[in-house]
Amino acid sequence: MCLVVYGEDSHSRSVWVSPGATAREACHMLVQTAHCSDQENWALLEVNPTLGLERCLEDHEVVLEVQVTWSLNGDTRFMFCKNYAKYEFFRKPMLFFPESMISDSADVNKGMTSSELIKNLLKSGTCPEIQGFLHVKEPSRKAWKKVYFFLRRSGLYSSSKGSSKEPRHLQYVADLGDLNVYTVVNSRKLYGAPTDFTFCIKPSKKPIRIQDLKILCAENEQTRTCWTSAFRLFKYGKQLQRNYEMSKAAPQKVEGSKLADGKSKSEASLVAMDFSGKAGGRVIQNPMEAQSAEREEGLAWRRREALRCSLPNLNSAVSPSSIHKTQLWFHGGVSRKEAQRLIEKQGLVDGMFLIRDSQQHAQCFVLSLCYQLKTKHYLVIPFENGGRKYYTMDDGDTLFIDLLQLVEFHQINKGILPVCLKHPCVCVAL
Repeated sequence: MCLVVYGEDSHSRSVWVSPGATAREACHMLVQTAHCSDQENWALLEVNPTLGLERCLEDHEVVLEVQVTWSLNGDTRFMFCKNYAKYEFFRKPMLFFPESMISDSADVNKGMTSSELIKNLLKSGTCPEIQGFLHVKEPSRKAWKKVYFFLRRSGLYSSSKGSSKEPRHLQYVADLGDLNVYTVVNSRKLYGAPTDFTFCIKPSKKPIRIQDLKILCAENEQTRTCWTSAFRLFKYGKQLQRNYEMSKAAPQKVEGSKLADGKSKSEASLVAMDFSGKAGGRVIQNPMEAQSAEREEGLAWRRREALRCSLPNLNSAVSPSSIHKTQLWFHGGVSRKEAQRLIEKQGLVDGMFLIRDSQQHAQCFVLSLCYQLKTKHYLVIPFENGGRKYYTMDDGDTLFIDLLQLVEFHQINKGILPVCLKHPCVCVAL
């Protein structure tokens, strides 16, 4: 059967798939037909622009079974894009399940810390019970009400009396096996949400209709991510664990094979070396000595680049190079909010980044970087030194002849950043 899939440039591509083709298989076909440079971290998104809904299909979901639930007159579509965060909660569980949101009924008091509890539950294909306040949109009204919810294996419940979990105060809201969870884009404008961190649940077998949506709003991104991750884990259980294991075994061309701790083989093979002696290099075993060597190498790199850039006839142009305009991580004049949206769509994982034109400062750029589920923005300014123009993020302490050099440096050195640049945020064209 013919499957129509859109890229992030709004162009579509048709591919023929079997009736039982899964999202993983469809992504593999699209990688081949679109001649993508790698096969890792691709995903199919179910998108409804009118209602602002987005959902990443699980790898095992049958694509045509999802499509058959759509309304013929609606604008729901599939989008092909990168998603680095699909299984990130297996790698960094404490970031996704903060202790403050774990239900008191969890067995933390049996000589087991909350960290150990979460790791054990994830390995068994489930997660701890989640609790906390959420804003809920009242049906057929613009008003939002703050309600205390509990997410358990048996379903979603709300409390009719504050945060009480007594059975007489609990109201059954939804069966987890019969719903899908979506993130909501532009929720303030579309639904008058009190924050931007909105998600919703709806019956999985019904077409997307606004009257069937239960729209919920969290106070921050970590809270929203905790709820949506818990919905997925309670619904699919061990199947998500199997999907994760299969994703680690998938062929990879660019970023290297992933090890059990989430690092690539190329990363794990990097060791600190000392070549100052006459007998050749030695591996630095002491972590403190390794950090000192990293700092010294960074200073040496700056001195070498300063010398290289001061040589005559290196570059006849006075202004820095515009080579950044050809790079996939450069997104031109997108706004701060759109930059955050692009990074969010491809996965809030540490090291996801893009560079864009600054909208407030002429001739400047902004590096947008994800760290601990938040997008941080760093101003890149032009800096003149010795009659030449450079770029800097630290008031001239470190100078770069162009943005490409800035990116390459920070892919191996954190510098002033909290984490190295790792995943470029790219727009997929089909």
